[in-house]
Amino acid sequence: MPSKKSSLKLNIFYGWYVLAASFVILFFTSGVRFSIGVVFKPLMWEFGWDRGLISLAFFLNMTIYAVSLIFAGKYYDRYGPKWVIIISNVFVSGGFMSLAFINTFWQFFIFYGIIAAIGMGGTTVPLYAALLSKWFEKSRGLAVSLGLTGSSIGQFVLVPAFTRFVLEYGWRISYFGVGLVMLVIISALALFVIKGDPHDLNLQPFGHQKEETEGEKDENKTVRLKPEDLNLPDAAKTYSFWFFMAFMFICGSGDFLVTTHLIPLVTDYNISPTTAGNMLAWLGLMSLVGILIAGPVSDKIGTKTPIALTFLIRFLLFILILNYQNLFSFYVFACAFGLTLLITAPLSPILVGKLYGFSHVGLISGIITTIHHLAGGFWTYLGGEVFDRTGSYRMVFIVSAIAVLVAVLCTLVVKEKKHQVA
Repeated sequence: MPSKKSSLKLNIFYGWYVLAASFVILFFTSGVRFSIGVVFKPLMWEFGWDRGLISLAFFLNMTIYAVSLIFAGKYYDRYGPKWVIIISNVFVSGGFMSLAFINTFWQFFIFYGIIAAIGMGGTTVPLYAALLSKWFEKSRGLAVSLGLTGSSIGQFVLVPAFTRFVLEYGWRISYFGVGLVMLVIISALALFVIKGDPHDLNLQPFGHQKEETEGEKDENKTVRLKPEDLNLPDAAKTYSFWFFMAFMFICGSGDFLVTTHLIPLVTDYNISPTTAGNMLAWLGLMSLVGILIAGPVSDKIGTKTPIALTFLIRFLLFILILNYQNLFSFYVFACAFGLTLLITAPLSPILVGKLYGFSHVGLISGIITTIHHLAGGFWTYLGGEVFDRTGSYRMVFIVSAIAVLVAVLCTLVVKEKKHQVA
């Protein structure tokens, strides 16, 4: 009996443990990242800040986050994920725990806008999408999507829970508590579970077809880079790279505008904070449906079509919200937008790999996602400023509707095949 149990344990491919750990890490980090919408109005009421000012801190947060993605991707490619995740988690957890003690905007600006943001690049979706891409060859899209569902479930579970804690105990205690939990759990998973590459354990990616000799395995461990893969400077010489950047800029603009301003928007129409928090939670849950569909579909038909459909759906949703503002239309908007929210998260590193190879997927994906988050921060700030000046989000939604149509065209122009050095 003992030998059978040992044999059973050994037959579990280690990549599934990496996938599970990625799920748990994203569960916590996504929930706390989307919590800014929950505390948006409590911060306004307690300190007298307007929407533009709080959105400015969010813009700084996204800017630092975007830059941190580049460094996280670079050091992930060079050293692996363990210490990238641990160090990043110390910054994220410490930043949010420190919010419990702020009394001025500049303290909020530093702890949320800078310190927490420094660590986000190593504790959110892009790194784990790249990590799981290395562990799975067969059904790679499905595997990446499964890992990233932690982000959706985290938002669905933690946003309502955080909302209730804020209403009952205040946002200070709530931030300190969630930060402390993250510090312990994520650090433990990074230390004891996460491994950066199947070759580190003398394994091949899940579903790898070729049977290799021991000598070939040793050679693969020594030489990881494929000479035909393109690095960042070579990728930047292709026009697909720039169209990729363009549609990801537009994608990020919509993502963070909606997730940050949804609760302030709907509560403006006399909808309760609890109901608004539930809308944001359902947005997160529907993003789970989106990535679970997108991953397997991309294995069958490629990545371009799901991404293009994402932008078409968003166009219809922006038209909806411009014409109807009631409880039903807000729920439809939140749920349907959630369906599109994370589709590009698993598909972007896969598309990078298809276009340029996987040797530099961390850095190239990091650069592209940096643009995505810079756009999100800027557009969220613009949304707050537009509201302060006009009393409405209407103008920013009109421009967003036009932008997503441009994104459809940019997506279709990208050639989904391996590119060569020019």
